[in-house]
Amino acid sequence: MSLTVFVPCDAASVAVGANRVADKLACFADERALDLNIIRNSSYGLFWLEPLIEIETPSGRMAFGPVSPDDLDSLIEAGVFSAKNDFSNQAADMCATESGNTIHPLCLGLTQNIPYLRKQHRQTFFRLGITRPQSLSDYIAHNGFKGLKRALSLQPEQIIQAILDSGLRGRGGAAFPTGIKWQTVLNTPSTQKYIVCNADEGDSGTFSDRMIMEGDPFSLIEGMIIAGLATGATKGYIYVRSEYPQAFSSIGQAIGLAEQAGYLGQTIMGHDRDFTIILRKAAGSYVCGEETALLESLEGKRGIVRSKPPLPAIKGLFGQPTVINNVITLAGVPNILAQTDSASSGHRVGTSGETLPFQLAGNVKRGGIVEVPFGITLRELVFDFGGGTASGRPVKAIQVGGPLGTYVPEKDWDLPMTYENYKAIGATLGHGGIVVHDDTADMSKLARYAMAFCALESCGKCTPCRIGSTRGVEIIDNIRTDRNRDRQITLLRDLCDTMKDGSLCAMGSMTPNPVLSALNHYPADFGQQDAQDHD
Repeated sequence: MSLTVFVPCDAASVAVGANRVADKLACFADERALDLNIIRNSSYGLFWLEPLIEIETPSGRMAFGPVSPDDLDSLIEAGVFSAKNDFSNQAADMCATESGNTIHPLCLGLTQNIPYLRKQHRQTFFRLGITRPQSLSDYIAHNGFKGLKRALSLQPEQIIQAILDSGLRGRGGAAFPTGIKWQTVLNTPSTQKYIVCNADEGDSGTFSDRMIMEGDPFSLIEGMIIAGLATGATKGYIYVRSEYPQAFSSIGQAIGLAEQAGYLGQTIMGHDRDFTIILRKAAGSYVCGEETALLESLEGKRGIVRSKPPLPAIKGLFGQPTVINNVITLAGVPNILAQTDSASSGHRVGTSGETLPFQLAGNVKRGGIVEVPFGITLRELVFDFGGGTASGRPVKAIQVGGPLGTYVPEKDWDLPMTYENYKAIGATLGHGGIVVHDDTADMSKLARYAMAFCALESCGKCTPCRIGSTRGVEIIDNIRTDRNRDRQITLLRDLCDTMKDGSLCAMGSMTPNPVLSALNHYPADFGQQDAQDHD
């Protein structure tokens, strides 16, 4: 009787040796006559445990990790890969504890009981770790295309109403209500409309888009088709970050499989509705994550920001009405359509609906994906899920919302995380990225990095961003070397105000966020004695 072994295949797992584990395990199976069925599945996103391998048992999947190729000998000697193994529920419970481990030191117990997973509420990521990325049968067996099937029975207005009722807002950072954007495109007359997926995930410490494209690509495809049905669009583009070759390959294969199976093309699931998806590799510029710069790049031009109005929903790609959503927004759509109204609206705090996949990164002990409803606190995420710092030192600063996000001070770590609450304190949830720093971090250096990053990545179209970021680096250098520090700090604040109010896009207007929050909450790192209260 064959024993099924799961080894993840996403980029993060491969980077720490998953391919080597799978290859060596296959060689051992041949050499030692082990009857193994090795399946390359998607990753759960428990990155501190990767490579995480699982054994199929009558009780469920048994997890072991992190497993290196050198650990395979001892796992084999322990009988882990024997088809005759007896992983009872009792053994599963025991191997998850620090004492009484009866199987192997790397045994984590049943995967479903790992606290990091058990405490989550996965809606967009519920297939991650369970299915094979390129398996249509796996996808369908786990509610795949159920949302599309329902959408095909609805009128466009009904689809949009379901999205509005869910409270889904854009997960790319701006958090604009998804249904309103779709409604605008639907109501704008045109013979051709487009759905554009912004998969140019360039924020440091973020990886949720990559994980969907590599691990559950059909959910993105299904979401784009539903968006097309809702708005009258018949063509979609996916603009994938150039540094994501595995994601690009994965989504490309999935598009081909969906076309062959009749989910894309001229007659979607046998209906007289058509939708096609075109894959494009991004230009390698951070600013192309801004929606209008992305459109310029897709049109074959230099990726620079457009002035608004007109909005892309009215005049977007090739001058036509265009929906632009990021990967997580679109991948979350099928589940909303597949649920009843009461189920889909069950996780809502104010105008923050559904869930958000937070991404724990930086100096954190347990980094990875945490998908939970809005309302969780930063302290719960970083300490309950993340386990504090990887260095074991105290947490000093937590940046939320990517490289242009705010450093949230400790006094706000217990604030429920919603769009409204974070806006009230001058912060943003952004794409859900969370980067942790311990007490050795120099916040003036991090502030300087934000300005230098902006200077490097600015498209150069507007003066506040192009020149302001360069002057910002110079001013922070003057502050750090005490060249008339008090005057320079006043000048830095004035410069940040100019960038916030005068920049064309978020690149320039948000760069002051990390700079000012570092200056306000960590004054000692700038040579000041006390924090100053600045709005």
